[in-house]
Amino acid sequence: MTGFDTVGLTRPASQLVTVFGGSGFLGRHVVRALAKRGYRIRVAVRRPDLAQFLQPLGRVGQIVAVQANLRNPASITRAAEHADIVVNLVGILQESGKQSFHRLQAEGAGEVARAAAALGAPVVHVSALGADAESGSVYARTKAMGEARVRDARPDAVILRPSIVFGPGDSFFNRFASLARLLPVLPLAGAGTRMQPIFVGDVAEAVTRAVEGQVKGGTVYELGGPEILTLQALVEYTLAVTMRRRVVLPVPGPLARVQARAMEFADTLTLGLLPDTLKLTRDQVTLLESDNVVSEAARAEGRTIEGLGIAPTAIEAVVPGYLWRFRKAGQFATGRGTPGMAATPDLMAPEPMGAGSQHHPQDASGPAVGQQAAGAGPAPGMRWGKRR
Repeated sequence: MTGFDTVGLTRPASQLVTVFGGSGFLGRHVVRALAKRGYRIRVAVRRPDLAQFLQPLGRVGQIVAVQANLRNPASITRAAEHADIVVNLVGILQESGKQSFHRLQAEGAGEVARAAAALGAPVVHVSALGADAESGSVYARTKAMGEARVRDARPDAVILRPSIVFGPGDSFFNRFASLARLLPVLPLAGAGTRMQPIFVGDVAEAVTRAVEGQVKGGTVYELGGPEILTLQALVEYTLAVTMRRRVVLPVPGPLARVQARAMEFADTLTLGLLPDTLKLTRDQVTLLESDNVVSEAARAEGRTIEGLGIAPTAIEAVVPGYLWRFRKAGQFATGRGTPGMAATPDLMAPEPMGAGSQHHPQDASGPAVGQQAAGAGPAPGMRWGKRR
């Protein structure tokens, strides 16, 4: 049983799902998963013209982008109009101009839930692991405030709290891989913080199952991957995959705040043009002081990705597939001679047809091999060469 009223919603093709933030990193995977199920999807974004790349993910007319801004309640109401289910994926990692944590992650989430409640539409709200009303991080506090406002409007809402989300195009592994390409030393705030990265495809599947009504309403689920690693271990793994040798330098909290303040000042001086890869805020430093892992209570109660019947994907199964571009030789960098490749047989010998070489043309089958190629002529009754 779920908290969703699915009366009259018999087939995905007859249901309209409005996805707020559907053009983001997680959003595009959610839209694709919903499209595969056959749902009609309305993607609510600030710039519909920048969300047209989503249309090929579904059939003609199945995915439509509309304008909506979480700072404008009227636009939220229009985007949610006639929707059977509403999904909110909107979130930011740092504030910029009018895009503040409080306005988007707290007030905006409440506005979306109230618009859905007015329609009687169920709500699937994606928050973040570590959301805490008592946290010193504004990001974590506003995430918790947003959850509270969603529950006030729709007590049966499904709330998903993913840990660090990874996958092609992510802002985690790609960021550290970019930094390793630029810097000889990687200063790392919160090096000992434990994290439980989860694959974006698994989170999208969890959202889709919630939309389908397979997830218990009025419940908060904590989503984490199969491994718990420190931030330093994750960065070192990134270096191993990209085949770069860099010094990872753990930075104490007070010094990290000084570093973050300097980066904030540099971002202000450049009018916000500082590359995202180099940006670091004091709020992010505060957030890194707390572990980002699934709680024991959630495990005991089955409020996890496994509890939803989804086997989480390991980092090793996905990350190397999109970080190879950060290697010096790109896709041609095989890691030959490295410890990681020691168990792999090397089929390239120093000399062709020499010891250890796999190149033996005299043993191949064909019209002219061995002595026959030298003009000796074929043996009686023998037209083709043969393998030894």
